[in-house]
Amino acid sequence: MTFDFSGKTVLVTGAARGIGAAIATEFLSAGAEVIAADILEDALEALAGAHPGLKTESIDLGESDTVKERFGAIAPDIVVTAAGGVRGQAAKPLEEVTDEEWRAIYDGNVMSTLNVMRAVVPAMKARRSGRFITISSGAGLKPSLTGIQSYCSAKHGLIGLTRQMALELGPFGITVNSVAPGFLRTSPDYERQWASYGAEGQQRMLSGIAMRRLGEPGDIAAACAFLASDRASFITGQVLPVTGHPFP
Repeated sequence: MTFDFSGKTVLVTGAARGIGAAIATEFLSAGAEVIAADILEDALEALAGAHPGLKTESIDLGESDTVKERFGAIAPDIVVTAAGGVRGQAAKPLEEVTDEEWRAIYDGNVMSTLNVMRAVVPAMKARRSGRFITISSGAGLKPSLTGIQSYCSAKHGLIGLTRQMALELGPFGITVNSVAPGFLRTSPDYERQWASYGAEGQQRMLSGIAMRRLGEPGDIAAACAFLASDRASFITGQVLPVTGHPFP
């Protein structure tokens, strides 16, 4: 199944690398005008250099006024929020977690998405159409392999936000769904996590996946393309696990 997004404007956050970059290039190859947004300027420039026609926005998604000003002006038809992650943190006992560490992960995963929603929803409502896709995680459906309490909590919260906004925005012709990836080696943080398992632990993880492989960014991008397409116009408030396994 192939999709044609010609004439559509797509905004992808967290687009400088990994899952976000794959999503941006997936929509670009399907004919969309794509704006790739991230705080990582050098990585954004490299991505744009490799994919002519891709537009970029260097932005801190925590700055709500700036997000509202820039993204409200773009008025995208489709939005995918892939910004998030563990923000360089590692697991430690809950009693050692500081307020700042907790907020950094929660803000990076949930507040960033909320800021983008508030910026783009008015134009979608006025147009009475739109697609909004959040990138959550298997950690939003069960305990997290990272062992990071705030990350698991944030991804659960992101799924809750997705479902609530699906109910609120449905009457305006806007769908809101989430794609929940399994473990992917898409950033330095996750490479460190993968290395920490050692050869035996890595093989054990692969053996526990029905497809016997880790996911690739393109697997997530393909799921996003489907949820953004006309074929998914009656699907909203759903979480699509893309894990290579019958369970998240």
